[in-house]
Amino acid sequence: MIYNRAVVINLTSLLFFTSPIGLGHATRDIAIAKKLIKLDAQISFVSGQAAHSLISSQGYDVVNAYHPKGFFIRCGQLRRPLIWLLRYLSYYRDCKRISEDIVTSRESNIIVSDEDLASIQVADKLNKKRILISDITETHFTHGLLSLVEKKMNKSMRKIMSRCDCVIIPDFGTDEANIIHVGPIVREVDSDRNALRKRLGFDKKTIVVSVGGTDAGRQLIDKSLEAFDKVRKRLDLDLVVVAGPLLTLPPQLSDNIRTKGFIDNLHEYIYAADVVISLAGRSTMDESIVYGTPGIFIPIKDHFEQECGAKRFGYRYQDIFRLETLIEEALNLNRTACINNDGALKAAKVILEFS
Repeated sequence: MIYNRAVVINLTSLLFFTSPIGLGHATRDIAIAKKLIKLDAQISFVSGQAAHSLISSQGYDVVNAYHPKGFFIRCGQLRRPLIWLLRYLSYYRDCKRISEDIVTSRESNIIVSDEDLASIQVADKLNKKRILISDITETHFTHGLLSLVEKKMNKSMRKIMSRCDCVIIPDFGTDEANIIHVGPIVREVDSDRNALRKRLGFDKKTIVVSVGGTDAGRQLIDKSLEAFDKVRKRLDLDLVVVAGPLLTLPPQLSDNIRTKGFIDNLHEYIYAADVVISLAGRSTMDESIVYGTPGIFIPIKDHFEQECGAKRFGYRYQDIFRLETLIEEALNLNRTACINNDGALKAAKVILEFS
């Protein structure tokens, strides 16, 4: 098969290491995998926890190998950074051991990692082609003396990235060295929006609240329910709460409020919604941009990545206390036109160019 820069591709075997922290990594990797399969690649995944369940639900071969410890979140704020850092370092060592066992036992032309640097280090050691997909080039989770340790980790991260054959950034930007920007990577929606709304039971203006694949969004759910209770006294609305795999809610809170746990088609709910309220996870924000759905994105306080992401939309943690106003403002916004959703295809082609 010949395409893009006249590169000839034979059957390519890819081993995809997907970070199991949240579900955003898994959703964009599924989007890329669908394009790769159409380009005659063979794919196996390595992940864990809810990300494993999501990838498996799409019919992919996936090893349930990673079991990270989550952040300490209380009242929407990141807590106990020292303990988190120590647990992360221990988890990272486990990932290196696990990924080396898997890489050495499988025949794969390319190792692709979505923010799993341990597998990239192993691939480097074993002289394998290695491609990293990442939103960030350094972290800022800690302060004070702890930041010195984190700075050392960031220096190591940059060194690992520099040794990759390619680093794919799912955003718009200027390419340089081995870094390639492909734009947002989200799953495609195959249905007409009106037909989709009918299938999902969206009979009136509907707000979707999503907190992703962690238990960090309990406060956002509670505050959203409080705000919705006030807004619906003035407007005829429905609310769908997607609590994810780690939070449990009754299936029906009222005539106007439905809840969901783990679902494998959150992107369809976001496309069908009139407004989405979410933690400031990259995947949901990108889906909102691509599908044209107005969004309210509340970051976890002191979670640098979420705070930076939310800032792009003009939001900050304190906005969780004025959701009533924000909901009414968002409901008055017109949907924007869907943008060209070719980030997954671009990423797939970049990956195969290194086979």
